[in-house]
Amino acid sequence: MGLLDGKKALIFGVANDHSIAWGIARALHDQGAVVGFSSVESLLERRVRPLAESIGSTFVEPCDVQSDEQIAAVMAKWQAAHGRIDILVHALAFARKEDLEGAFVDTSREGFGLALDVSAYSLVALARAARPQFVPGSSVLTLTYYGAEKVVANYNVMGVAKAALEASVRYLAADLGPDGVRVNAISAGPVRTLAAAGIAGFKKLYGSFADTAPLRASITPEDVGKAAVYLASDLSSAVTGEIHHVDGGFNVLGVPLAD
Repeated sequence: MGLLDGKKALIFGVANDHSIAWGIARALHDQGAVVGFSSVESLLERRVRPLAESIGSTFVEPCDVQSDEQIAAVMAKWQAAHGRIDILVHALAFARKEDLEGAFVDTSREGFGLALDVSAYSLVALARAARPQFVPGSSVLTLTYYGAEKVVANYNVMGVAKAALEASVRYLAADLGPDGVRVNAISAGPVRTLAAAGIAGFKKLYGSFADTAPLRASITPEDVGKAAVYLASDLSSAVTGEIHHVDGGFNVLGVPLAD
């Protein structure tokens, strides 16, 4: 018996087999959930569909989350195929490469708006579109990072976008709570992903993390997947509006000192 037997999960944002979203997808599948995928069209056939097929998933749909029409189309197809949504995973973020280096003060108006739209507002848009398919006990999960709480070099506008995302988690939790729907975020430590590669200086940040975090280990997509199972399952039935850190304890440090 899996913790998620009979649950139906729709995941937005898998990019490749190194994605945190893929780590979550595998963990949900391993615990018995039926899993479907939606991602940007350019990644679909070459990267996402083979991964979906590897776990027996047949639902793979393109979506530009800046388009309410495309979001609605994916939700309609999911409803026709699976009916309800027990688990909705939002693993989406984007900022221009030039806005993830240098000084935050130099962020352009256009770059700021783009980062906030794709990285934060898309959670609101997905939750609104999925609401008719939620049932009591449904769980919405998103991914954030410590750069939303403290200044992280070169994270810049993405840190501001993640702060908006975390605030959105709390407001959505309040809105959807009366329907029995929970909304939470996982704040993962640095993981080597396609998105992380676009942040200037990430290699140095990643390389020093395991020497500094209390658990003295790097974070993997599998670590995040385990936490996602908890937040998606009935084990967290009274947990909502939370930012759950999966970072080896890094966030509790005031003045980190390596050994």
